[in-house]
Amino acid sequence: MTLSASNSGGTGNATLTLTIKPAVPVITSATTASGTVGSAFSYQITASNTPTSYGATGLPAGLLVSSTTGLISGTPTTVGTSTVTLSASNSGGTGSASLTLTINPAPAAAGQLTSNPASLAFGSAQVGSSLTLTDSLTNTGGSAVTISQATATGTGFSISGPTVPLTLNPGASVTFSAVYAPQSAGSASGGITVASNASNSTLTVSLTGTGTAPGQLTIAPTALSFGNATVGTSVSQSSSLSASGASVTVSSASLSSAEFSLTGISLPVTIAAGQSVPVTMTFTPQSSGSASGVLTVASNTSNTATQTLSGVGVAAPQHSVSLSWTDTNSGIAGYNVYRGNSAGGPFTQINSGLDATPAYSDTSVAAGQTYYYVATAVNESGLESAYSNEVEGAVPSP
Repeated sequence: MTLSASNSGGTGNATLTLTIKPAVPVITSATTASGTVGSAFSYQITASNTPTSYGATGLPAGLLVSSTTGLISGTPTTVGTSTVTLSASNSGGTGSASLTLTINPAPAAAGQLTSNPASLAFGSAQVGSSLTLTDSLTNTGGSAVTISQATATGTGFSISGPTVPLTLNPGASVTFSAVYAPQSAGSASGGITVASNASNSTLTVSLTGTGTAPGQLTIAPTALSFGNATVGTSVSQSSSLSASGASVTVSSASLSSAEFSLTGISLPVTIAAGQSVPVTMTFTPQSSGSASGVLTVASNTSNTATQTLSGVGVAAPQHSVSLSWTDTNSGIAGYNVYRGNSAGGPFTQINSGLDATPAYSDTSVAAGQTYYYVATAVNESGLESAYSNEVEGAVPSP
């Protein structure tokens, strides 16, 4: 620029160099900002009057500022609130501003449910029976999950537990049972649906199974007659339990009368299809007269096997052993009778007083036993003779 000054004497000139600078930048960004540890952060410094460079001091760890663009970016690694001084410069000067920058903790991972196993395969089960498998639900996320509903779908499928509503903390699990009770033969499928506030709000566990036709249980013969049996003794006959169509599990057997009993089998027992198991039925009358009963066998079949039972109790016969002997001696006041259980004794007197005649009837004998007898003579002075010869008495049975 040329400067001049004139008067009557003339004009003087000089050269002036004049520099015009832009206005100092004014930062117009927000005075507060926030971010999260571990997450990408971005903050743009903006300013008027065309800054040519930018700066920032007091930045949290993990953040940097671009001097050419004014972009603060990076991934913060420390939680806390920092006071950051922002700057923007041009040839006219530098403007600054204060930024309150808050770095927040990372939020907890959302709750998530997983099932173990993810599906349940029951295999085969007879119609009328059931199979039970267990499964578990686990919260693998970082926050609590509340299960609001758990339901089973599909014919023949049901669940036992969990009791809802139920809250699972992170890492916690709950176990429940799934049941398959086929209602007809053939393949079946279904599922367990679990509703919750987890990130996967609906969890499904698939269910499969196959129903098979139930086996049939028969008992042969269907009726048993034991005929006459002495009271207190037992009479036995053989029977058998047979399975057809499919294997049969016999769970229990009951009798309507205590005079009949079942032996030869330990329950529960599984009988393979086409196989039989022998059993023994026994009649033990407790009193005289006709007796009847019914054997009922329970199993996992659709039918109930029964056998009718009958017999007659007969009173045991009364046995006795009659003894007699000859004696030619005179002056005999009477006789004593002795009995033993073994040949040669020892012997025990069985008459309560002297028998006047050489004969005696022993009515206190038991069926099936053998006894040995001797007798002695007692004279009028009370002297007793030696034992007579020994005789054997065998009592029939019964």
